[in-house]
Amino acid sequence: MRKNGQKSAWESTRVQNLIRHTSTGTYYARLRIAGKLISKSLKTKVLSVAELRLPDEKKKHLEIHEKRKSLREGKMVVGDVIHVYGENVKTNPSLKPKTKYYYKMILDFITKSWPTLEKMDIGTVTDRHCEDWLVKYRKHYAPSVVNNSIAVLRAIFKEAISAGARYGNPAAELKRSKLRLKKLKLPTRQEFLKFVQAIETGGSRDSKNCADLVRCLAYSGMRIGESKHVTWRDIDLVKNKLHVRGDPVTGTKNSETRTVPMIAELETMLERMRHERSDESQDSHVMKIHECQKSMDRAAKIVGMERITHHDLRHLFATICIESGVDIPTVSRWLGHKDGGALAMKVYGHLRDEHSAAQAQRVSFGS
Repeated sequence: MRKNGQKSAWESTRVQNLIRHTSTGTYYARLRIAGKLISKSLKTKVLSVAELRLPDEKKKHLEIHEKRKSLREGKMVVGDVIHVYGENVKTNPSLKPKTKYYYKMILDFITKSWPTLEKMDIGTVTDRHCEDWLVKYRKHYAPSVVNNSIAVLRAIFKEAISAGARYGNPAAELKRSKLRLKKLKLPTRQEFLKFVQAIETGGSRDSKNCADLVRCLAYSGMRIGESKHVTWRDIDLVKNKLHVRGDPVTGTKNSETRTVPMIAELETMLERMRHERSDESQDSHVMKIHECQKSMDRAAKIVGMERITHHDLRHLFATICIESGVDIPTVSRWLGHKDGGALAMKVYGHLRDEHSAAQAQRVSFGS
């Protein structure tokens, strides 16, 4: 109990270094390593399980401390630095789980493609070593993966530099790959309507729900991961606005919520769905299913159009908006981009030019 009479958020246990969070019931390891107090969830509410997990958690943090200590003393191989970097990524609260997984995957790619790297002394890696690795690496991975791998490799050596284990960054001068933008092969408006009809009449139990998901993605520009978290509370049919929150824990891709105006087709669809499901609470999810790629593939074959993905429906929304005269910065905001339209300009800039050329044909000084 605290001095002011408030109950403490933590309670001690009979086991040293093991505490319990009073409100959640979750057990935590509380360790003091090198004068620093660390609290780490053991992800269990069962005391016996927490007791079993505690030694491993303590051992892990002691190993990290020893590696960081060795790094400061300049007695490390690259594998040790990679381990420290990986732990920093894993414990970074600002990174989303998918981002952490992606970084781990990139680390695996790097170490697999450079088998001798982890055993090399941190101070002996040269610019030439990195350049030779990159020449081979480019042959096996996409440009975006190559560029992200270069960034991770630089960050690994930066970790060593910060600790004083080496002076220069041998990956600093590596040249990034030129990104090739995906050529969009999207359906026409008429093809899209036939496409949705083919999905809806597919004859499966979820055909109607699949069609509604496809319409929702195409009419809103939401990412597939954002659409599954939309509830009736997020839809304002009076002001015709949609609140995109994303995952309840991690938020949207850029960690920010956004409110976007609903186009007429989206408004009509949601009004119809709400009427059909008027008994549902405000907290019920609007989309009954969260993916329908197989139904989309089947429908594309029936219609005779190019196969498209859930994300292509987001591109379709942006394309229709721009072709309808909406400026790219506005479309960018609706999509949830934070770059002021730079990415959208790269992806959809040609559409603006085509639209502009078409509009110019309507201008005449004649009578």
